[in-house]
Amino acid sequence: MDFASFNWSQRRDTRSIFLLTSQMKDYARVGTSLFWQRQMIYAAALGLEAYYYSWQLALLNLALMIISEIYDFACFRKVLRMNARDIKSARKYIKLIYLGTAISAANICIYALTVAILQGHTTHFLSMFMLFAAALFASMNNHQLIPILIFRLAIYGATFLFIPIYDIWATNAPVTSDLWMQLFTSLFVMFFIIDCSRVSSGLYRRTLQQMADLQTEHEKTKEASAAKSEFLATVSHELRTPLTSIKGSLDLIAARALGEIPPKMEPILTIAQRNSTRLNALINDLLDLQKMEAGRMDYFMEELNAAEFLEQSIATNEPFAQRFDVTFELEPTPANLFITCDASRLDQVLSNILSNAAKFSETGSTVSIRSDVVGAMLRVSVIDRGVGLPENVKQKVFDEFSQLDSSDKRKVGGTGLGMNISKRIMEAHDGRIDYVKNEGPGTTFFIELPLANVGKSAEMPPARGRNLRLSA
Repeated sequence: MDFASFNWSQRRDTRSIFLLTSQMKDYARVGTSLFWQRQMIYAAALGLEAYYYSWQLALLNLALMIISEIYDFACFRKVLRMNARDIKSARKYIKLIYLGTAISAANICIYALTVAILQGHTTHFLSMFMLFAAALFASMNNHQLIPILIFRLAIYGATFLFIPIYDIWATNAPVTSDLWMQLFTSLFVMFFIIDCSRVSSGLYRRTLQQMADLQTEHEKTKEASAAKSEFLATVSHELRTPLTSIKGSLDLIAARALGEIPPKMEPILTIAQRNSTRLNALINDLLDLQKMEAGRMDYFMEELNAAEFLEQSIATNEPFAQRFDVTFELEPTPANLFITCDASRLDQVLSNILSNAAKFSETGSTVSIRSDVVGAMLRVSVIDRGVGLPENVKQKVFDEFSQLDSSDKRKVGGTGLGMNISKRIMEAHDGRIDYVKNEGPGTTFFIELPLANVGKSAEMPPARGRNLRLSA
């Protein structure tokens, strides 16, 4: 970006302004991070000047260096606080950066010139090395703003050539003199510095362009995600209305409210009822996901007795387990444990876990439900004896629209949203959901919730002293 020909009135599009201010902020961040590195270089250079040449000149250069660093520090802080899309601030602060560049570059050049004068007409190793080091330092660290880098290198380059040219002119040195060799060497070194600057700048600009491209793709992805969520919400709402009518009609017929059902129709009616219930559950999952992504999911928290809640939730899911000839067994649960939760949402989580345990268990097997206190958390574990899930597929288990078996021949259907929604619900309760593979057959899914009102434990009975066995 060429600031000399930059037309501020014509290039006010957001992307250009954002790129410019990003470059300025990168420049300021690098300048701030290299503060102590610069001080060590200055200290070494000033120490050599004071010891070998003149401590008075060293003090003068020290004063100039302090002024330069104070100015740069103040300028960098203003740039870092700048609004990334404020064109007026960008115009103002780029001028301040130019001024700071002039001050710091002049400081180094004054140092090199004063040492060269004190050395006389000779090969000025210290002066030329300091100019070379400063130019190389700039090419490596000031490539964010090309005009600033060019401006700084132009000041160094002019001084770099002035010293040997002045010596040649003052001594009328022949071409065979070492002073001419110093001039030719200076030209070679300048070419090297320019090439280093070109490479560093190219790498930075490619990185900046890639970041801008990634930002653009990110915005497109966000728009696509928003469109997807809106589409799912619209379709789900549109499907729910006719489905409610269909399901209500089927339920009325199944309840014989419209008369007796012919025997041949009963199996077909049962299938229709089951699939309308399944479709209603899928639509509810889609609506829940859309609410969660939009941040509009409401939770109505209340304090519940954990043992009573578990008994009710398991009893609610018992009819589903009957279809797979699976038994739910609730182990003794302490009666003095309380949790704060949205009962319907937590029941939704447990229903997802229990239904999966029933679906993937062997026919005639038992699913155990156990409660334990882990620190300040209540852990509810659901232990099945099915084939078991490997622990290296957890991401897929809890991802959206993800199923370990997505083939057309899988044992059970679904959207693959249940566990993802359960994970989000648990996170909203400051809890978590996870699973481990059993040492034997099966998997143990568990949820953890913070315990509430632990002080009540002294007032409540110690435990429900029985196993609640709900069998098909």
